[in-house]
Amino acid sequence: MGMVHLKAIRNIARHQLTAVVSASPEKLEGDLSNIAGNLGGPGEKMDFSGIGRYTSVEQCLADPNVDAVDLCLPTHLHVPTTIAALRAGKHVLVEKPMALTGEQCDLLLEEAQKAGRTLMVAQVLRFFPAYLALRDTLPRLGSVRSAFLRRRCAGPAWAKWLVSKEQSGGGIFDLVIHDVDQCVQNFGVPEYVSSTGYENLAAGIDVMESQLYYGNGMVATVTGGWHHPKSYPFSMEYTVVADQGTVEYSSAGREPTLYRADGEKEVLPLVDIDGYQAEIEYFLDCAEAGKEPEICSPKESAQAVRLTNLMAEARSKNGEKVRCQI
Repeated sequence: MGMVHLKAIRNIARHQLTAVVSASPEKLEGDLSNIAGNLGGPGEKMDFSGIGRYTSVEQCLADPNVDAVDLCLPTHLHVPTTIAALRAGKHVLVEKPMALTGEQCDLLLEEAQKAGRTLMVAQVLRFFPAYLALRDTLPRLGSVRSAFLRRRCAGPAWAKWLVSKEQSGGGIFDLVIHDVDQCVQNFGVPEYVSSTGYENLAAGIDVMESQLYYGNGMVATVTGGWHHPKSYPFSMEYTVVADQGTVEYSSAGREPTLYRADGEKEVLPLVDIDGYQAEIEYFLDCAEAGKEPEICSPKESAQAVRLTNLMAEARSKNGEKVRCQI
């Protein structure tokens, strides 16, 4: 994800990359060709000459030329590194998930307030064109009656920390939290949740199907996770049924489309942006203005963490409804 963010940053003209941090001498020289992941394309070589190249976060935070930091680190490092950066007077964009517990999220919110700095979590779906189309279409469709969101990929084979539940939270925090955040953004916090699924991180499997029950009778199904490692393809999709139509999208080949109640089909317009670039630019604009992000509120990112934890807890109860008090 660090490489994906770097590719986006180099296309942002108004702000300047001033430093990179890595424990790898090879990466500090700009050779990212061995990096792998589900998204972002193949690794490549980058030119880091003329900028600070640090082997520790502490060195970077001491650099007066650094105003804001973009943290693409293993999840268990999000909290201590974010706190250190905020206390050093830096604005912070931290990759999702914000943290692994609600209490940790609250701590980060408090630290950002005390520091008077902008904190944002990289819940990038809030900037992806296909999900912007959903957000912008829902207000004209009346009451939402049903929602289905799915995200799945191969179990990660490129980083051992990801299969440590204590370090990553597993596939649920790696993947499904994106769709949980979409529910928080578009529908709010549910009254109850129930979940079923299976977890075997050593085998690269972590799957869950959850129902989120809302007070108006609407139920959102959020499902997905890690399937068997290496060969299983990444995909994401949604179907949302409302009074005035159904909106549907699949990365496997169906562009965002509204099937209207009057029987007409409407292909939804997509903004021509790269979601990662838009996310980082928005964070930097908020930091420059000294304001809390509204489009991607850290308070809602904290709610997504709490809700994801509750869904994982409900999975152990095999379908039993659990009251959502987050």
